[in-house]
Amino acid sequence: MHSERRPRLTPAIADVRRAVRELLTDRPQQETADGLVLVGLSGGADSLALAAATAFEAPRLGLRAGAVIVDHALQAGSAEVAARAAEQARALGLAPVLVSRVDVVAAGAGNGPEAAARTARYAALEAARAETGATHVLLGHTLDDQAESVLLGLARGSGATSLHGMAPVTGMLLRPLLGIRRETTRQFCEDAGVTPWDDPHNFDQRFARVRVRTSVLPTLEGEIGPGIAEALARTAEQLREDASALDAMVLEMIEEICEPAEAGIAVSVRSLAANPPALRQRIVRYVVESEFGVSLARVHTLAVLRLVTDWHGQGTLDLPGVRVERQDGMLVFSAPGTSPSKGPLPSHGTSRH
Repeated sequence: MHSERRPRLTPAIADVRRAVRELLTDRPQQETADGLVLVGLSGGADSLALAAATAFEAPRLGLRAGAVIVDHALQAGSAEVAARAAEQARALGLAPVLVSRVDVVAAGAGNGPEAAARTARYAALEAARAETGATHVLLGHTLDDQAESVLLGLARGSGATSLHGMAPVTGMLLRPLLGIRRETTRQFCEDAGVTPWDDPHNFDQRFARVRVRTSVLPTLEGEIGPGIAEALARTAEQLREDASALDAMVLEMIEEICEPAEAGIAVSVRSLAANPPALRQRIVRYVVESEFGVSLARVHTLAVLRLVTDWHGQGTLDLPGVRVERQDGMLVFSAPGTSPSKGPLPSHGTSRH
């Protein structure tokens, strides 16, 4: 039964509800009109506050709201934790409520436990969305999660993409709480009279993210001053804006500088050389990913671009998932195992459509 108890409107409740309302309102009407949205619910403070706020706001926007609980089966009693979260979701008035048990080991494919769990979780969320016909799945990532992601990406030297952090909208995934602190979601739960579950993994020092959360960020706050988490989140937002602008520039020029090649695609060396390094990198990554489904690391794109900026007759470059050679003023990208063509390429004036 849906609880009729209405908590008083405290600042924490108001902030979380407002964040949910604003992101749902920003969706194009055709995406959400009379639709169903699901909340990814773990039972923790962040997702529980999100679930309660969504249960309140969605009907006022003409939406239905349900929940999906993913049981990773990594801890004793995980089924009971999932069942309790499902009960809380129903008590909030969310429907439908789905519980999905996943096989993290099978989803891991040799990755670490955190990556394997994430892969399994997102697959389960998408399956639930497809099964129910929901338009979106809402996730409870907070500003603190964003700051941790940026700091981890910086420490690993993963490049600008990892420093973008998480976007509020990623396809069918919505993250309304990226501007909300974790302490606010916990206060929300206290004010609303709902009891969150504390995942023991959130205190396990074996995980890098936990060490960042419990040691690194507090140390930075203590040594440098308050506001570190907010600054990291702002940095992520600024980098996403910059990346969006650069990606748009790549899309505008890609048709003019590419053309078909035997078993692949060719890109004008002159056009690449005329652009700054950031655009060259993005062009190469875009071409390889769109044509061959391969995401190149920076070391690979730099090797490709040496065929442009440091050309002295190098031979074919074999990279993971793609071969590259310079021929007739073009960089020719082809599938692995393809024999390089020695004949002239088609006219460079032919645009690829």
